[in-house]
Amino acid sequence: MTIPVPTGSHPFATKPAEDVMGGFRLAVCAEMVFIDRPFAERVERIAALGFEAEMWGWPGKDIDALVKTGATISSMTGYLGGTLDDAGGAEELVRTARQALAVAERLGCARLNLHGTGLDDRGLPVVPTAVVTPRMWLTAARTLGRLAEMGERAGRVFTLENLNTAVDHPGTPFARAADTLALVEAVGSPHLRLNLDLYHAQIGEGNLVELVERALPVVGEIQVADVPGRCEPGTGEIHYPAVAAALRRLGYDGVVAFEGWASGDPETALDRFRRAFG
Repeated sequence: MTIPVPTGSHPFATKPAEDVMGGFRLAVCAEMVFIDRPFAERVERIAALGFEAEMWGWPGKDIDALVKTGATISSMTGYLGGTLDDAGGAEELVRTARQALAVAERLGCARLNLHGTGLDDRGLPVVPTAVVTPRMWLTAARTLGRLAEMGERAGRVFTLENLNTAVDHPGTPFARAADTLALVEAVGSPHLRLNLDLYHAQIGEGNLVELVERALPVVGEIQVADVPGRCEPGTGEIHYPAVAAALRRLGYDGVVAFEGWASGDPETALDRFRRAFG
């Protein structure tokens, strides 16, 4: 599967990842490791260890310093606020997504991540939803279609991430992998893909290898962490080497990103992540 990658003027826009495991590349979320360091130093250390780097929102971050690290920023949050499923919230989401695209251009970042609704700083939905109506489904699909068109014009890909509502994100609409997959398939654009988060999927749905097989045609990225605890592979119940074997068997050549906490020393945690997918 080929994911569109921007080829703009940014010097690192097409830099190949140094860490290639059976065709796919490894990345690490800089929001959750080396947390005692300034953010640009976290990214620099992740890159020095041979990984691509991921980030959440851009406000408060020194974008120029991130560019100077020379790191490949493979994913970032694609909005600041708003929702997918109502008209007013959708306008706010689209407005802030335009801002995200401008930052992504500076960083050479290929993918911009979305959720079923805006999340606050605790990961909770800004508009909790108990029941998702047919009208909300339709509005969400239309909003995602608009974002895909924006991504196409900018040479970027938006990704829609599944979440779990049992532990981390209660009240979030369109949270299950089955929901995000249905929306991505309904839009049918190569500029809207699925960010398949297997940590969230294990809590919400399970059957991870079967889920990967079902979703892979529209996957833009895969994120991982173990359950329980959201730490590196090998600290919980998920047998990630089996997932890695399935990805190699299926020919996946995109990014696998560790979005989790280090259970102890961060470099040891990242080595365990690398070995799980090596």
